[in-house]
Amino acid sequence: MILPYSSFRQGCRKLHSHFGLRSLATTLREPLFVTCSSVGLHRDSVLQFRLTQLHRPTAAEEQAFQQHLGNCSSSRHVFRLLHSVKIMSDTMAAAALHRVADLEQEGNHLKDPTVLETDTIRSLCFQLEQDSERLTEAGLVSALLACTRLFLDPWSPLMVRLVSESQKRLDRGQMSVGQLCTLGRAMLAMEGPDCVMLEQVMEEIQKQGPAQWSLADLIAVYRLLQDGVCKDGKYGDLLNAMHTHAVTVTSRMSPAAVSLLLSALVALNQTQAMPLVISLCKQAVRHVPHFSDEELTLVLGALMHFGHSDHYFVEAMERYVPTMAFTFHSETVTKVMQFYGRRNILSPSVFDAVAESFVYRADDYSTGQVARQITAFGKLGYLPPNAGELLHSCTLVERFPVNFVSKVFSRYFLQQLQGKTSLIHDCIHVCLSTHIFCFPQGPRLLPQYHVKSFLTSGRSLETAVDVHLYNSVKTGLTDLFGARSYFGSKVLTPYSYTLDVELKLDEDGYVLPASHIDDVYKRIALCIDGEKRFTTNVRQLLGNESIKQRHLRLLGYEVVQIPYYEFEKLPDKTSVVDYLHHKIFPHSYRLSW
Repeated sequence: MILPYSSFRQGCRKLHSHFGLRSLATTLREPLFVTCSSVGLHRDSVLQFRLTQLHRPTAAEEQAFQQHLGNCSSSRHVFRLLHSVKIMSDTMAAAALHRVADLEQEGNHLKDPTVLETDTIRSLCFQLEQDSERLTEAGLVSALLACTRLFLDPWSPLMVRLVSESQKRLDRGQMSVGQLCTLGRAMLAMEGPDCVMLEQVMEEIQKQGPAQWSLADLIAVYRLLQDGVCKDGKYGDLLNAMHTHAVTVTSRMSPAAVSLLLSALVALNQTQAMPLVISLCKQAVRHVPHFSDEELTLVLGALMHFGHSDHYFVEAMERYVPTMAFTFHSETVTKVMQFYGRRNILSPSVFDAVAESFVYRADDYSTGQVARQITAFGKLGYLPPNAGELLHSCTLVERFPVNFVSKVFSRYFLQQLQGKTSLIHDCIHVCLSTHIFCFPQGPRLLPQYHVKSFLTSGRSLETAVDVHLYNSVKTGLTDLFGARSYFGSKVLTPYSYTLDVELKLDEDGYVLPASHIDDVYKRIALCIDGEKRFTTNVRQLLGNESIKQRHLRLLGYEVVQIPYYEFEKLPDKTSVVDYLHHKIFPHSYRLSW
């Protein structure tokens, strides 16, 4: 029998709830034509295997099959494996369909829809359809989920039979928590979060408290909620109970479980679950060398989302990343750099390894990945030993900043930023750097894109001054000069930077009142650098503050840095005054008054 291609429906069509899933068992009828879910084999078909419930494969045989299945790199390899199996269990058949979905799924469609027309898939679907009443609960719900991942028509005979049989088992209360979660994910894919059957699944799941679930069940429920069941604050009490229990079992979680649970917390935006995040981070320390690239990427993304980093986790990363920088997936390398940049953690060993590997594999990275990696170097103000080679590699792959200057200054690009204040600030900062360093006489931004200050609430190109440190320095300056009028505070420059303190000197080196405008020979900018202006683990000034100070020097200011770690050591008023005098006027002698 030759099947028309039109019989293979792509996209798992949403079921309309008014049909009522419970009535499906009574409305079954044989189709006029065979679909991909109802298939028969020619008598002379080469493929001859059958599902069995009487003499199931041993656990070792199923495990070996799963391992071989995981090694398949294409659907053809899966089919070849199936041809070598004479008898298989329903869970093995479902696993084969899942593996095909893993290999063929691309967004909301299959890369190669004709894979559903193969005799192997037809035979599997035929066996599952005919034996639906004899399938185990695990095989039944797994097969149903696999069919949704292959985007089979929800109203095809196979899907209808699997759903109908699942409803019968659900009504009898025969399913474990893990099986309920698999069924829930399938129904979510078919009907969405308002599915009546899904509500029943959640009711069954909650009949036992999380403390009575196995670890695998706990992870399965998190995954179900992550997929979209938990919306508009629904099941909040269940989630809180799950968080409480999860904290007690994190020490038994595998790398995959840690990764999945952290990504679920991100998707559900469980900001109140910080004790669980911290506990998972501690467990992640043990698993750093064992995470897959995808798992590590998810873990790092979650830690950035919750704004958490653990000292021991950072140390484990410093030992592991340099050994893997050349072989990591490009997105994993990028996420590593994002993590260090976002958490303001400077690790020369990691940064040097990434910079060295970048030179050899620059072609592997997209423009966005290059930008995110370079941003981390810039944010932390770190120049790797091979900085020249790094920039040369960026040039070779056309990712050097100068390549994008004309685009940044283009009217079309700037129009796309309308209403996006933070992006406009970034653009202006790029343009200011370009104007000062590269093209002093080059293009300039149009007046409507000018901003008065880089220091704004939220995302800012400057780090706000530490209030306590700022007040202490102001008091010391008043004692040094004898009056508050001799220095300006939080002075906005014509170049949009804000000076913590500004001093004005005449030609003879005398300090002028802050209100003085004429005869100003020199301007001194005091940068009162609190702890937040440095990396968290070493005393390295952040990149934006280094750029600010460099810009100010190029614009004619004398920059004097007052770092917190020097100022906080001063024991009394006299030492503060002496320190400030030595910092501001290192070559002059101060008379006491």
